[in-house]
Order: sequence, then structure tokens, then C-alpha cells
Amino acid sequence: MLESSVATPPAPDCGDPTASLPPDPNATGPAIDRIRTRGRLIVGLDTGSNLMSYRDTATGRITGFDVDTAREIARDLLGDPDLVDYRILSSAEREKALQDSTVDIVAKTMSITCARREKVDFSTEYFRAQQRVLVVRGSGIRSAADLAGRRVCIVEGTTSLLRMREVQPSASILTVPSWADCLVVLQQQQVDAVSTDDTILAGLASQDPYLELVGPSLGSEPYGIGIRLGSDELVRFVNATLERIRSDGTWTALYEKYLRVLGPTPSPPTPNYRK
Repeated sequence: MLESSVATPPAPDCGDPTASLPPDPNATGPAIDRIRTRGRLIVGLDTGSNLMSYRDTATGRITGFDVDTAREIARDLLGDPDLVDYRILSSAEREKALQDSTVDIVAKTMSITCARREKVDFSTEYFRAQQRVLVVRGSGIRSAADLAGRRVCIVEGTTSLLRMREVQPSASILTVPSWADCLVVLQQQQVDAVSTDDTILAGLASQDPYLELVGPSLGSEPYGIGIRLGSDELVRFVNATLERIRSDGTWTALYEKYLRVLGPTPSPPTPNYRK
């Protein structure tokens, strides 16, 4: 769907949206009981976000930074990182899948925002991405300022869409279900650029040597694990897993395995807990 300038509704204010419940590796409650009774952790993600969650063509396995983070949660919760079932979701389906318990958690480059916190809960921040712009080399586009009057592909239901409307309201935005769709329309010259998190854009660029990321960050995106609202014990448990992988070197190993293309290995995000 192609849209031009659309007014963005004001965002609700919840203070710091990244503030989450303190960790508890021994937390128990209905959500955790359901997972352990089932014997599988059901994770919502997609398979079109190379580097974060994608299907490895050589092995057929779903892999990536988000995927392996979810597997660490299964390791702590069920004793085996392989006890995971995946449900493929579009970005627009993430909140509903949590609300109706189609999935236990969402690990899908899901930015923590006040608006989303009204519908679902979140873990602490486990990665901070930067929204940028992806173009064909030699296009003449060097930043978001050059997108006035240009066509930009963005997935529906994302914070990237809201920010582009704010940063460059003169752009014509094509909304599609997946980032793989954005890659196709960019390659077919149906759009001039794609804009979203650098984690996703780097994965798209890795599939086509004629593409490049340009311009400075348009804004930061703090990723959290999405969890059904009211499942406080699961939030605390997931936060305990994130504490573990920050401290035992797992987070650093995952960054170096999947995300080194973004630059030197940073420190994991510092968790922010509610008082």
C-alpha cells in the first residue's frame, strides 16, 4: 500500500518504557506453569530478518541473534535450548499473538515503546538498534533529507514507519508485510529506499552487493522480548536469563556470531528495573 504524508498520533507517556520488573530465576506462576506443562516454549518471530531471525539455506534451521536469545530462555526454563516451537509472525501481528496467547514470547526486533506497553509487557532491553536508510549504490541518496518526494519501503506495524513519517513527511511510503518484500521492491526499482533498524538493513545488504546503508541514525530502537500483559512471573524469569547472558559472555558471543557487520562488539545494554 502506497501512502503519502499521514499525521502521526501523539505517543502516550509512560516515563521510561525500557524499565522492567527485577529478575527472578526462580519465578513461578500460571504462564511459566503452562510452558513447563507443555514442555515447549512457543516463540513468535519471522524468517525474513537476516542476522536476527532467518532460515539458514544450508541447514534449513531458523537461526539469528533473536532466535538464539530465545533459545537461551528455553535453556533456563526447560533445561534444553532445543525445546522451542516457532510461530511465524508479521510485525503487525506481534501484539495480538501475545494477547491471545498464540505465542509465549515474541523475539522479533520488537522495539519497546509506551504505546506498545499499553497492550503487552516487555523484558529489559537486550539490544539497541539504530534506524537508517538502505539504497542502491550510486542512487545519490545520502540521508533521510534526500527522501523528500521519493518512495520508501517500510513494513506495516513498525516504529520505523512512525519515525519516517516524522523525519521525512514528504516521502511516499510503501507499506508491505515483510522486510523481504522491501528487498524485492528495492531491487526492482519500485522504491528508492528502505528504512528501518540497522540490524535488519545489514541483513538485507548482505544479500545484494549493490546495496548500501547511508546517513546517520534517525533514532534508536531498544529491543525487548515481548510478553503477554499480566505475566509478571515470566517477565521476571526472562529478565533473569538476560542478566545471565550479559554476564556470562553469551550476549557477546551472539553479537560476534551474527552482528559484527554493524561494527566492533559493544557492551550489552544496561538493564533498567522498576523501583
